[in-house]
Amino acid sequence: MDTPAVDDLVTLEVVRTQTEAEMLCSLLRTAGIRCMYRVTNMGAAAFRSVPAGASQEILVRGEELAAARSVLDSRVPND
Repeated sequence: MDTPAVDDLVTLEVVRTQTEAEMLCSLLRTAGIRCMYRVTNMGAAAFRSVPAGASQEILVRGEELAAARSVLDSRVPND
């Protein structure tokens, strides 16, 4: 698998926790969309010792952004 250049990645969504980022990336990967997540710049220094508590941005390739949004939009909303 080729590794995308950082310039090819765009932010799909920002979530509150690492656990939520892992779950959404799992959903995207099941749909065949490559993704990754990282601590947002805003939260990078706030939780150095506890990265799971910092906001995470989910990144996808620019060319897969529309498909990734479609996958996330098809989720059943929490009531």
